[in-house]
Amino acid sequence: MPDIKLLDCTLRDGGYVNDWRWGFAPARQIIRTLTRAGADIVEVGFLRNVGEYDPDVTVCNTIEELNRLLPDDTRQTMYSGMAMRSNYDIAKLSAYDGHGIEMIRITAHDYDIREGMDFAREVKARGYKLSINPINIMGYADKDILWILDQVNAIQPYQFSIVDTFGSMRRHDLERIVSLVDHNLDPSIRVGLHLHENMALSFCLAQEFLDKRLRRGTTVDASLMGMGRIPGNLPIELVADYMNDTLGAHYDIDELMDAIQDHIAPIKGETQWGYTPAYFLSARYNLHRNYAEHYLAKGDLTNRDINHILAGIDDGKKTVFDKTYADRLYAEYQGRRVDDAAALNALKTAFGGKRVLVLAPGATLADPAAQERVAALRGAENGADVAVSANFVPEFLTPDYAFFTNSKRLDKMGAFPCPAILTSNLRPQVQPGQCCVVGYDRVAGAFAQGGNSVVMLLRLLALCGAKAVLLAGADGYAPGKPAYADASLHAHTGRGAAFHTAMAEAIRACGVPVTFVTPSEYERV
Repeated sequence: MPDIKLLDCTLRDGGYVNDWRWGFAPARQIIRTLTRAGADIVEVGFLRNVGEYDPDVTVCNTIEELNRLLPDDTRQTMYSGMAMRSNYDIAKLSAYDGHGIEMIRITAHDYDIREGMDFAREVKARGYKLSINPINIMGYADKDILWILDQVNAIQPYQFSIVDTFGSMRRHDLERIVSLVDHNLDPSIRVGLHLHENMALSFCLAQEFLDKRLRRGTTVDASLMGMGRIPGNLPIELVADYMNDTLGAHYDIDELMDAIQDHIAPIKGETQWGYTPAYFLSARYNLHRNYAEHYLAKGDLTNRDINHILAGIDDGKKTVFDKTYADRLYAEYQGRRVDDAAALNALKTAFGGKRVLVLAPGATLADPAAQERVAALRGAENGADVAVSANFVPEFLTPDYAFFTNSKRLDKMGAFPCPAILTSNLRPQVQPGQCCVVGYDRVAGAFAQGGNSVVMLLRLLALCGAKAVLLAGADGYAPGKPAYADASLHAHTGRGAAFHTAMAEAIRACGVPVTFVTPSEYERV
């Protein structure tokens, strides 16, 4: 078999999913199982500047704390830890004494790569096998990679790793970078490969890498079931099976399956990782994945919208996430200016001095009894002069207007049974005579949770001089309960007390009196 090693990074990279809170006994059991499976290297966690030692977490201040996780019978497996130059005090790292964790993998960003090389020298001076893993190899020009390789050759580490941090690598990128590295790196230094799953290419690229015959030893990183910071990593069970089949390796797939069943599959039942379109888009532009996560969390953007925003991110902002900058792009995209004077005059006539029944898409409106109570409010003599729905059109009642702020919800609509009111961030498929458009920035305000349709509609009604609002279907989010009457709508399961408080404050501040006519988490705050 060629000199190819398989490195498992579940406890380190997979820890992004569960905040590295594996529990001491489960973490040890995972390491023992990987050792029995024949993994060549097992990365047991991070070295970081943290507070007090927590045995249940695989992020530690010292190598001695990480070493407590190791099994008594280490067989032929090597153990490693990872440290980032910018968040670990090298003075905490004691010298290698011939036992325990043998390899330290160090990382650094493009903006501190020079300091990262000094950090690497310090690690090697303490006697550890050193692996240098620069973050985001795809963000470097060839000349900059050559500079890095010159530094690596001077340091003479055990290994240099090609790290596709943002999952943007394609086959031609792999060919170029591997060739550049293999022809310019000292042959005594191993080459590693660390892949992410943004484009669902990790296993394909790993096979391509393994099939090469480089003039040195190589290492492939992987994790159980591909567990890692969303969208995840190369699955170790797939690459181990491929190496058994094509390279004469002897990894025990049964042991890997046991580890997945006992420890990983239950976590994936709570938190999904793997390919998603938004993370493909972040990889497409070689961006920090937090941009995709940030825009997904807004809840009111389609993948098309996210694509357009990501395409406009400046090169200097790509590798480090900047929330303020991201929010500015979001506001600019959503707030495309329109001349809405005529639309506002028409809406002031429609809503001025009126009591308005506002219908939100909460799950309470799926209940026939609630539908009957709400429908009974229709008509001036019963409480409401006019009815408006927010980001949906109910089947049990045809409103006078349908208000939309969210392109994901608008895309679900066919023909409108009533006039539509759209905010300017949308690209309406509605005939011009069927809708009016108001400026998004006019009604969005500064609500931190993104463009919430109910809050925006209440602001619009206040702007138009509405007398009062009867609010139905604005349920909020409760654990274990459906969020929407339409089960196909996404439920933001991460929204809880803080969101409810923010919504309640925004509703109270909207400028029009609001009465809840169905139960709501916002009313309880």
